Amino acid sequence: MRAQFVMSEIGVGLRRNLTMTFAVIISVALSLALFGGSLLMRDQVSAMKGYWYDKVNVTVYLCTKNDALDAAGAAAPGAAAGAPAASAGTAASSGRPCAKGAVTPEQKQGIESELKKMDLVQTVMYESSDEAYKHYKERFGHTALASVVTPDQMPDSFRVKLKNPEKYEVITSAFAGRDGVQSVADQSTELDNLFALLGTLNWAALGIMLVMLIVALLLIVNTVRVSAFSRRRETGIMRLVGASGFYIQVPFIMEAAVAGLIGAVFACAMLGTGQYFVIDHGIALRDKLQLINFIGWDAVLTKLPLVLVIGLLMPSLAAFVALRKYLKV
Repeated sequence: MRAQFVMSEIGVGLRRNLTMTFAVIISVALSLALFGGSLLMRDQVSAMKGYWYDKVNVTVYLCTKNDALDAAGAAAPGAAAGAPAASAGTAASSGRPCAKGAVTPEQKQGIESELKKMDLVQTVMYESSDEAYKHYKERFGHTALASVVTPDQMPDSFRVKLKNPEKYEVITSAFAGRDGVQSVADQSTELDNLFALLGTLNWAALGIMLVMLIVALLLIVNTVRVSAFSRRRETGIMRLVGASGFYIQVPFIMEAAVAGLIGAVFACAMLGTGQYFVIDHGIALRDKLQLINFIGWDAVLTKLPLVLVIGLLMPSLAAFVALRKYLKV
């Protein structure tokens, strides 16, 4: 097989169907750009999970005197109408937190000791109400609510850092509702919602990519068939002189492969442009959103060879299947 003949046939085929070839290139480029973008989105979500979950703390808030008064008042709603006041035991039976009063030193010591004995706990840090009030003023001192908050309204708490932040339910189930504990708060709930949203967006991108991929495949098959029909005389002569089926098919397959490869190159360019102008420079999200651990060029570069291989093989296989049915060789 002469390479010069094959290359000339590829050039002729691409020029004859220039409009459809252009449509194939655009469709392949968009579908592969979405494919690469979805892979990068998955890496980004994984990087954010590793970055943020490592900083997640479980906070065990302890009961205060105010909590005990609120629980007692809620447990005895009929006191104002002459009903006997509810005792601490009655309030406790209502199932409300802090019904037995503010946390005692013994309860506090027991909670801290039990936390430190748990295998999944990495560190335990105690924060007093004064320290909590100071941190609150630092974060929300500019708000109107901060002016009416007093230190005695801020509960003491234990800040617990876990070895595996995804097992925060163990702490919640062990301490929620026990004497002296007001509540157990976990910061990963908000993160789970964020990552669920990002995961949904990723699946949406994959869905759009799949639609674009089907469109690209249909265009490739159509382009190959039109090209084969426009050169049916040449292929008929080649068949009469004894040319093999593979020899006849190669120019058409190579046309589809070249168009797909050009589209893949454009897809790689779009991915690189997005990383450069959106993340690193231009919009520069990396500088503006420093709380987010953005992926780097290493993640992008590892996806480009896969995009190129798919851009080369996908049109080739589509053309091969279409030609076997159309040319019957």
